[in-house]
Amino acid sequence: MSLSKRAALIKPSPTLSLEARAKAMRREGIDVISFSAGEPDFDTPNGVKNAAIKAIEGGFTKYTPSSGTDELRHAVANKLAKEQGLYYKPEEILISCGAKHSLYNIAMTLFEEGDEVIIPSPYWVTYPEQVLLCGARPVIIEAHPSDDFLIRPEAFKDAITPRTKGLILNTPSNPVGSAYDRQQLERIAEIAVTHNIYVISDEIYGEIVYDGFRQASIASIGKDIHKLTIVVNGVSKSYAMTGWRIGYAAGPQEIIKAMGNIQSQSTSNPTSISQKAAIEALTDGYKDFIAMMVERFDKRRHYIVDRLRNIEGISCFMPKGSFYVFPNISGILGRRYNNNLIESSAKFAEYLLNDAKVAAVPGEAFGSPGYMRLSYATSMENIEKGLDRIVTAIKNLK
Repeated sequence: MSLSKRAALIKPSPTLSLEARAKAMRREGIDVISFSAGEPDFDTPNGVKNAAIKAIEGGFTKYTPSSGTDELRHAVANKLAKEQGLYYKPEEILISCGAKHSLYNIAMTLFEEGDEVIIPSPYWVTYPEQVLLCGARPVIIEAHPSDDFLIRPEAFKDAITPRTKGLILNTPSNPVGSAYDRQQLERIAEIAVTHNIYVISDEIYGEIVYDGFRQASIASIGKDIHKLTIVVNGVSKSYAMTGWRIGYAAGPQEIIKAMGNIQSQSTSNPTSISQKAAIEALTDGYKDFIAMMVERFDKRRHYIVDRLRNIEGISCFMPKGSFYVFPNISGILGRRYNNNLIESSAKFAEYLLNDAKVAAVPGEAFGSPGYMRLSYATSMENIEKGLDRIVTAIKNLK
């Protein structure tokens, strides 16, 4: 069998693969603690679930417009205006099957053979793969811990060539939890406007922030960068609706229309029932629910960072948003277990899963060897138990 070149280029998602492996081990009766999941461990709010039930009982189970219902597009527009000062017409908004689908539609619409797309590292695993799928080239620029894992404007500027078409900006970020304030975004926006570069602003974790940090969208900086920005968000993280698969993109009408055309020939419309549930989530806002989640995440954040920092050979950035930590484990690499050399974070992740029954994602998946991503979107009991196992596993290394 001969597969297409594009199929051969793309690797499976390591985060989803690892979580699937952990679940398979649990089905076999193995007690695995998983830090790999990228989804809140809280249930979807009852009001949102009831809106879906009402949609089913009311027969709202047919096709909708392929770009999403007008009602949901209006709800997204109202939310962006109210919370970010971003003003879009409904026809400048596309509803898709999750934020990842929104990003795919953007990549397919904007990028092609010969284009370059700048991606800060550490990055979410999907960004480079989607760029490659379009035939474009990911250009990785490293964000350093000394800069709180934020790219320096001069590094962004130096990476630009005549072929640069876009910048993918994720704030707050997965896997680090770093986040750009408005002043930092202004400097990036100035460079993007000067060089006429599209900015894909992934803001999916925008409501999960800590210590009084205020999320800002680069699209709100000014009218020039607004014209070059496609904002991506969804209901998955803020409303604990990962399985409902509703994401959205907002941007220039010409781009959104082209994305909608691609979507109409690939998936058609997002699930009708999920759209009704998303309308309920976005219209009501569920601020108390989000505040409850953030409060719980914050307690876990401090606990997991403090524990990791107390392990010799490990350092850890305190995230400003999202629900991940990204510890530097390079200080424990080079050790051995039963004559097996732990030479990389990938080897360490394998050791943890096989011997400690702990699932964590190695930094190689995010373009950062020597790091690990741990999600604290799990119970405090699991976090404590999992960290105890990690400490013991490290002590067993020679």
